[in-house]
Amino acid sequence: YILHFGTEGQKQRWLPLMATGEVVAAVGMTEPSGGSDLQNLKTTAVLDGDEYVVNGQKVFITNGHSADLLVLACRTNDRPGGKGVSLLLVETDTPGFQRGRKLDKIGCRAQDTSELFFADMRVPASNLLGEEGRGFYHLMQELAQERLVQAVRAVSSAEAAIAWTIEYSRDRGMFGGTLSDLQNTRFVLAQLHADTAAQRSFVDRCMQLHVAGELDAVDAAALKMTTTQLQGRV
Repeated sequence: YILHFGTEGQKQRWLPLMATGEVVAAVGMTEPSGGSDLQNLKTTAVLDGDEYVVNGQKVFITNGHSADLLVLACRTNDRPGGKGVSLLLVETDTPGFQRGRKLDKIGCRAQDTSELFFADMRVPASNLLGEEGRGFYHLMQELAQERLVQAVRAVSSAEAAIAWTIEYSRDRGMFGGTLSDLQNTRFVLAQLHADTAAQRSFVDRCMQLHVAGELDAVDAAALKMTTTQLQGRV
């Protein structure tokens, strides 16, 4: 988001620190009342002089507990739907910012997930990222890449799980042979292999589109949905 929509000053300040790991960043989108409905954001940022006064909360924010910098999606005007959404760069030591619970989850434990709260938090107007009122469109442009990353992770995990299962079934003794000798085992593994190979092709195609700058939100959303469903089955 900073690379594509930030000012030159914002890029020079934050990108080197993010590259060295001195600054951990997070994206604050999801809210308790809206989930993935980004056009229905409740967190507000009201311009007061040369500062935005921010109030609201976020949930399920990856890196939220450890972030030094937050790309915060909030409502900066009363225009309907996504037209009222903007992005702000928020330093997490800003007064009025508070971290909530560090949420428990099944996987990816190295990336913390948490609640975030904002109470009369004042953010300089110069921290606006991109155009005011265009935050929803900025998010839609970048979410395709984020969904592609999740799809790569899901297919890679599925491929690894199948390989481990094949190895196990060849070693697991059963009924005078091995688990892999049973016809139903072969049917199931063959089907999972075929499904995973198909999803790998879809991932590769979407990667080509992304490199060419042609991956749209529809294909990216379909890719994330089908690959994560596959990962759950495997």
